[in-house]
Amino acid sequence: MSRRPSNSVKDRLSRWDMNKRRLRRFVRPGAWILFAVLVLSLGTAIVRSADPGGTALSFRERLGGATGFAGLRITEVVIQGRANTPEPLLRAALGVNKGDPILGFSVEQARKRIEELSWVEQATVERRLPNTVVVFLQERRPFAVWQNQGKFVLIDRAGQVVDNQDVAHFRHLPLVVGAGAPNGAAALLDTIQERPALAGRIVAAVRVAERRWNLRMKNNADVMLPEGHEAAALDRLLQLHQTQAILDRPLSAIDLRFADKLVVRPRADAKPDGKSDSKPGATSAGAPSTTSAGAPSTTAAGAPAVPVSSKKPI
Repeated sequence: MSRRPSNSVKDRLSRWDMNKRRLRRFVRPGAWILFAVLVLSLGTAIVRSADPGGTALSFRERLGGATGFAGLRITEVVIQGRANTPEPLLRAALGVNKGDPILGFSVEQARKRIEELSWVEQATVERRLPNTVVVFLQERRPFAVWQNQGKFVLIDRAGQVVDNQDVAHFRHLPLVVGAGAPNGAAALLDTIQERPALAGRIVAAVRVAERRWNLRMKNNADVMLPEGHEAAALDRLLQLHQTQAILDRPLSAIDLRFADKLVVRPRADAKPDGKSDSKPGATSAGAPSTTSAGAPSTTAAGAPAVPVSSKKPI
């Protein structure tokens, strides 16, 4: 293959190519001059935006107003990660609307306001020039329903109140009851979920004196757990049910607070054959208590005085 000589006519620049090269030489310095003019105009607009009396607006407001005239205004607000946070509350906390100057607000202050919303665990606010604001949300996950003084609210794993409205939409969540119940609820509920044979029989976990737990069962019996040894007590309860069907007996209380003995309280309507005339869910007490072996025992004490609703909020 023969090569074309380097000084061929085809290798010479055309008039159009030569003009483009000359144009580039003028465009580059011209761009810098245009940028300088814009900066100077921006500074002039900021200075003129001060009040005649000498009280100047904040720098952010002046900057936003000046850049707004240059077309840097919000045309789109993108929200990502929102599932339960009410959108009107979120937009009010953000504090900007379409048409506002995009440089006229603080993304840090907007983030702090958004994180004050009960559903929001963490938020990020980004300003994407020339006209877009993006909000990223990490919402708290409802973990349980907390009943206290007749009111129902949602809490997360950390025990923080998430919301006190539309609780009925979360009826599938576990129910914890009483003052201080959010503290330590996650550890107890995790321990219960590890024992599904018991979890399906529990209506609520009731906090007693803000230090230990009682479990309200579906047959309205109260299982009294020792402080700090809930897992061992639940294993003991599961073994007693497997060997003696203790959770199927007509009992109003099962006291597991003592490692060396078991104290139970039969329901007042319990018959000698172990059956009861009352319907499931009816509460009665006062009959002499017996141990699992049938020997007389002291009456179990400490059943929760907090009324527990067997039904989730509707």
